[in-house]
Amino acid sequence: MHTTISSPGQTLVIGDDQPFAIIGERINPTGRKAFQQQLRAGDLSRVEIDVEQQVAGGAMALDVNMGAPLADEAELMVKAVTLIQRLTDLPLVIDSSIPEVLEAGLATYQGKALVNSVTAEDERLHTILPLVTKYHAAVIGLPNDEEEIPNEPERRLELARKLIRVATDTYKVPVEDLVIDPLAMPVGADTAHTVRTLETIALIREEFGVNMTMGASNVSFGMPDRHAITAAFLPLAAANGLTSAIMDARSPDVVKSVKATDLLLGRDDWGAAWISFYRARQ
Repeated sequence: MHTTISSPGQTLVIGDDQPFAIIGERINPTGRKAFQQQLRAGDLSRVEIDVEQQVAGGAMALDVNMGAPLADEAELMVKAVTLIQRLTDLPLVIDSSIPEVLEAGLATYQGKALVNSVTAEDERLHTILPLVTKYHAAVIGLPNDEEEIPNEPERRLELARKLIRVATDTYKVPVEDLVIDPLAMPVGADTAHTVRTLETIALIREEFGVNMTMGASNVSFGMPDRHAITAAFLPLAAANGLTSAIMDARSPDVVKSVKATDLLLGRDDWGAAWISFYRARQ
């Protein structure tokens, strides 16, 4: 199954027979106080730096989040999307928890975007999915609802089933435009979290065959040498069915692990991409 997002000049195809899709996570002010201050002042110069670094690192799409406290997030999203589309042709992921911000970004974006995200909560489903349909976007779905972020893989599968059913039956979203997030939880909080996530990925792939993504940095949150943990985790996740990740495209170790995984899983004919990647960094 292929999920396609695009800009005017580039198309990214996500699928289990495609190279693992690297979605750059960096254009996000969460945990970045200096960036938040710049955004509140209307200064998007840091965005230009983040775009340049992520493109250079190997990003294939860019997540855009403008959620700085006390800032006009919708206005910033419009300005950021416009600026980024002048700087790069990479497809964009429009990322916000606020529907009005999502719509502002989708209305501004030129191309087919990926929306980040919708949960299995009834209110969120009936608020976000009409925007997905209106703007012919793809969407990331998270299997949690009003009651819980479930630990058990079987419960996550049940909520993914609900999300897919509502999206396809009620809002006629093509199933290939649904990208499920199996919920990456910090291994530092519970070392069993990683195994549960891998089990969830395998269950979703077996039942639905849809594409999957996650915030890869969540796995290593709170631990030292986070890039090493992420670099070890992503090959395991890809082998179980993960086809993309929102990740730090600036990290050579993490990007290298993804490229090596493509080679070892037979997604890199004759190793051409691996050799090209290696030579580009000499």
